[in-house]
Amino acid sequence: MAISSVALTQPVTPAVTQTAATDNIKTDTSFSTMLKDAINEVNDTQATSDVYTNKLVNGQDVELHDVMIAAQKANVTLNTALSIRNKAVEAYQEVMRMSV
Repeated sequence: MAISSVALTQPVTPAVTQTAATDNIKTDTSFSTMLKDAINEVNDTQATSDVYTNKLVNGQDVELHDVMIAAQKANVTLNTALSIRNKAVEAYQEVMRMSV
């Protein structure tokens, strides 16, 4: 059994360079568009959860775990949106407290 020397190993190179990672980012998307899309996503997950819940209540053919998963997804997206809103409000208040 041959043991290779440690000195013969090659250094680890990064898999993706920084410029390659930033090339794929869209620059034409505005903040308001991103915010609107995020709010629509929260609304869509809430609506999906409501549909599943109504189907379960009405006795339609729906699995309980699907209802619970939809409800948890809606809960997570709503909590994330609220957390982002709270951070934005805190940042705004911090800026407003700065003396000029």
